[in-house]
Amino acid sequence: MGGVGGGVGRVGFSHAGRLVTTVDRFHTAIRLHRVRRLTTVNGVTDQLRHPGPEDHPNLVAAVRTWWGDSRTPEQAQALSLLLPRLFLEHFAGTSLLAEEDGRLHGFLVGFHSQDHAAQAYIHFVGIDPEFRGRGLARRLYETFFAAARAAGRTEVHAITSPANTNSIAFHTKLGFEVSAPQPDYDGPGEDRVHLRRVLA
Repeated sequence: MGGVGGGVGRVGFSHAGRLVTTVDRFHTAIRLHRVRRLTTVNGVTDQLRHPGPEDHPNLVAAVRTWWGDSRTPEQAQALSLLLPRLFLEHFAGTSLLAEEDGRLHGFLVGFHSQDHAAQAYIHFVGIDPEFRGRGLARRLYETFFAAARAAGRTEVHAITSPANTNSIAFHTKLGFEVSAPQPDYDGPGEDRVHLRRVLA
């Protein structure tokens, strides 16, 4: 696995290049040091770690595959566009991957708001269909909650489509408040419900 921002280390100025590469290795070491092991109820052991830009192709491929059973290939591809590389370049430290022996089982992409000091936001969550219903999504959320709480955040927010009843039911079980549908939230005809969880 390459270091975060590894491409920056290839700057033509050798001294600056060595300096940046050292910093990159430092951040990579921190990320690997912060791996946590979680054992799901069925005995599968997942490693949780923070992603980096090098993980972006795998996440895009996962979205297009995991949602392929409920969407056309064109729709699954459009969904993957909601996960641009910038999230893994600027919010890797607040995002999570779950994997076992290099196989991706799930991910959560989220961040701490820059404009609302009390809030954290969950942007995109995905679980491999083979591992759904085993508590992995809940563990990803709870890990995100704990990090947000430790950073002084008191609320976690998210949005979803009013038609996504499975998502609404899942978030309700996790203690999220669900708003009434907000018309045209993401553009004409793109209604959304707002999800809010207060951190104890």
